[in-house]
Amino acid sequence: MRGKFITLEGMDGAGKSTHIPNIIALLESRGIEVVSTREPGGTALGESLRAILLHEEMHPETETLLMFAARREHIEKVIAPALARGAWVLSDRFTDATYAYQCGGRGVQAEKIIALEQWVQGDLQPDATLLFDVPVEVSVARLINARAPDKFERESESFFTKIRNAYLQRATDHPKRFHVINSNQSLEAVISNVNEVVMAL
Repeated sequence: MRGKFITLEGMDGAGKSTHIPNIIALLESRGIEVVSTREPGGTALGESLRAILLHEEMHPETETLLMFAARREHIEKVIAPALARGAWVLSDRFTDATYAYQCGGRGVQAEKIIALEQWVQGDLQPDATLLFDVPVEVSVARLINARAPDKFERESESFFTKIRNAYLQRATDHPKRFHVINSNQSLEAVISNVNEVVMAL
């Protein structure tokens, strides 16, 4: 039986990565094999491209193409094999992030991303996407105290506003797949919301 593909999305500072260990533990307690991965990254080549994408300035379309190059390798080497053997794949970001950051934030035409998505992924889509949502000012405030920021985390508040709006539009356009998590609550409340969604999958 094919495994399930779960993605975690949200602006930088939304706190999504904090919940990955909890989700893994919850699924493993049900006897499910979990493969935890991330984008950009997930493979040796993907991690090399990640370093370039997070720190080198480039044309927005170059950025988009490199994201999908890393994604093609990620699907081939990690995601597809794991799903085929029945494992559940938990990915910190996937293509929705490209729609949010490169389309919403950078202004790359949606039609170009749609074409790349169809070419690189075929019919592969996440079974469920948890979108961790916070007001932009909360995201920006959290990033001030974070590690040394990458080029995305150094962007302006207006950039993050575009990203958040793009994410929320994706959730509106794909309501069966998206589960919007209010990440501006107490940690306990967010964990409870996340657990409720995951247990229902």
